[in-house]
Amino acid sequence: MDQQSLFNKAPQPWQLDDQDDWLAARVAFSEAPYGPYDYSIPAELETAIKPGIRVEVPLGRGNRKMLGYCIEVIGAFSDNASSVNPGKLKPVARVIDKTPLLTGSLLELAKWISQYYLCPIGTVIETIVPPGIRNDAGTREMLFLSLPKDIASRIKTEKLSELQSKILQTLSRSAEDWTPRELADTVGCTAGPISTLRKRGLIVATAKRVQQKTHEIPGEERMEDLPLNPEQQTALDQIVSHVESDSHKTFLMHGVTGSGKTEVYIRAIQKVVEFGRQAIVLVPEISLTPQTRQRFRARFDRVAVLHSHLSAAQRAWHWRQIAAGHVQVVIGARSAIFAPTPNLGLIVLDEEHDGSFKQDKAPRYHARDVADWRAANEKVPLILGSATPSLETFQRSIERKYDTLTLSKRVLDLPLPDVATIDLRADFGGRKRFSPISQKLRSEMNNTLADDGQVILLLNRRGFSTRIQCPACGHVETCPDCSIPLTHHKEGNKAACHYCDHQIPSPKRCTDCGNPSIKFSGLGTQRLEMEVAALFPDVPIMRMDTDTMKRPGSHEKALANFRKGDTKILLGTQMIAKGLDFPNVTLVGVINADTALHLPDFRAAERSFSLVTQVAGRTGRGQRGGRVLVQTFNPDNAAIVAATRHDYLGFAKTELPQRKMFGYPPFGFQARIVVRSETETRADHVAENIAKLVKQSADELNARINVLGPSVAPMEKLRGKYRYHMLLSSSVPRQLQAVLAHADSRIKPVEGVQYAIDIDPQDMM
Repeated sequence: MDQQSLFNKAPQPWQLDDQDDWLAARVAFSEAPYGPYDYSIPAELETAIKPGIRVEVPLGRGNRKMLGYCIEVIGAFSDNASSVNPGKLKPVARVIDKTPLLTGSLLELAKWISQYYLCPIGTVIETIVPPGIRNDAGTREMLFLSLPKDIASRIKTEKLSELQSKILQTLSRSAEDWTPRELADTVGCTAGPISTLRKRGLIVATAKRVQQKTHEIPGEERMEDLPLNPEQQTALDQIVSHVESDSHKTFLMHGVTGSGKTEVYIRAIQKVVEFGRQAIVLVPEISLTPQTRQRFRARFDRVAVLHSHLSAAQRAWHWRQIAAGHVQVVIGARSAIFAPTPNLGLIVLDEEHDGSFKQDKAPRYHARDVADWRAANEKVPLILGSATPSLETFQRSIERKYDTLTLSKRVLDLPLPDVATIDLRADFGGRKRFSPISQKLRSEMNNTLADDGQVILLLNRRGFSTRIQCPACGHVETCPDCSIPLTHHKEGNKAACHYCDHQIPSPKRCTDCGNPSIKFSGLGTQRLEMEVAALFPDVPIMRMDTDTMKRPGSHEKALANFRKGDTKILLGTQMIAKGLDFPNVTLVGVINADTALHLPDFRAAERSFSLVTQVAGRTGRGQRGGRVLVQTFNPDNAAIVAATRHDYLGFAKTELPQRKMFGYPPFGFQARIVVRSETETRADHVAENIAKLVKQSADELNARINVLGPSVAPMEKLRGKYRYHMLLSSSVPRQLQAVLAHADSRIKPVEGVQYAIDIDPQDMM
């Protein structure tokens, strides 16, 4: 050791004055200024403040009180103590929570999300912790009675009535506190004697906030394990080996529709539960949650559900049950990945390809990548299941970053359904009147219904007419706040924007030239429902889209009626295309397979292939077999052709080389910056400045970043704001994030202009 380091050696605890032994809380906020900032911890709060606790602190020159999250406690002997100047810190004013809202592993996850997605950690924490937990939803304050410590020995010496003595003796024999009502009912008295004892100081009343009882969903009728075929057993054995060894591994379970992926999930989770641990199962749509919950409740005793249709009190109740370790399986949509499981043993993402796993507001996380990081951090297996894996996931399996579990056959060796295309160019060419149901599809529907089968019809457009146009001047009725046409809804006779919910009465005249011959064109699910009802007037029909599924329990009711056979034709948007299992469905019709095929997005072909393949998989799940008819104006498109052949590998073989040629994911990494303002010139000017800063940051950091734009976004105006965007790409993700973080720190706020950074964007519109 040299002389200089000898003299600079850190002092030992006994060499410090009291003023040198300090504790500080690093506090982050969910709104600007986000921090984090350091605050001194007063001696009386030292034991109360822990990471994950909310605290109230003074902020700024005016010392306005702000609620923040303690993300770290730093002491004089901490490794990062040099980053704190204890002499200049303001003290924490008070502590809000008795126990941390986030466990250590969830707080680590929050820090990773903040760093990876370039989002303030306070915002991340508020995304992880439900509002009901932060607001004590589902709890109420109650009085609890107990004896002071010295009273038990004095009961015999106090002047007491027989009833009063009995009250005190009852309390002294119990280790639990009693509510006034519970004590009165047990002793058999009114509130009077208890009140008298409280006034004399012989009983102490303490106010506590307690959880109200929440109605639990009754358990399902128990089901036995289903037999596994050799492929399922092989997949299960590989997963269980990592469950037993407490080790992390990410598996891609690539199984055709109906191959029994869910049964493998359940059997793996049974092993997890045997070890006293918990599992998280993510599904992409709320409509899938009821069916998934029923399957799991028929096999496990304690199942919790987390999704956005729950009330704040219900969600908080489930959260607390999970955190207490009382739940074996957690089922939910995207945000269920944040379930506070104290003994996590396995994570499952079903339909992992689905775009709904990506959050569209800050933090713009992808549940698949968050699950991958959390599983690795907590050393548990992760299963990504899909019949049509995202190309990012598939490429990782090719590169052996993920292990592939292949289920190439349907259970019981049932055949995949026959899929045929209907060329809409030929079918509609000679018709005088447009009908969304081609002659071939109508004939097949008649045959299916005559044979007592059920039909699913997919149209990924809601509303009645998707375009309102004047035939005289050509004017299209558009949303004043968004650069998109209004959709005509027959229910309520309204024209609505599906992005900002702007609504007007459906116009009877052109709002531009006054012509009364207004034309409603384009096809939505409302119009499809009317057409089907006209063609099949005596057949029970159900429509499932976001317009009809708004009420709590609506998904469960609709699917239950279809399962029982009360509904013969189920039509709707993509929510009916995934995961549903109805053995009596023998015909599926895709009304227009081209709705997303030609969008300005490099993932358009992948999404179209996936949607057609997934909805095709809803049929042929019983002994009666099934048939799929795909209506399209592009029957020769490679994605459509591959979907009709159930040929995922063929589609990937065609699509991946094109992605590689242009450096698109999975061969490159992307970020998108969107600039918004009510003034178009401001948005344009700020976007140009941000692009310059990004390029300067790339030069300073010697990073190879490609910047495309800025330019007007495909959806030029949204919710009253003009939008410019730019796309950044790199072959090295860390370089991309470093450049963005560096540029972000130098962007000066401009009044009336907002910008958002989206890492790994899924939406290019």
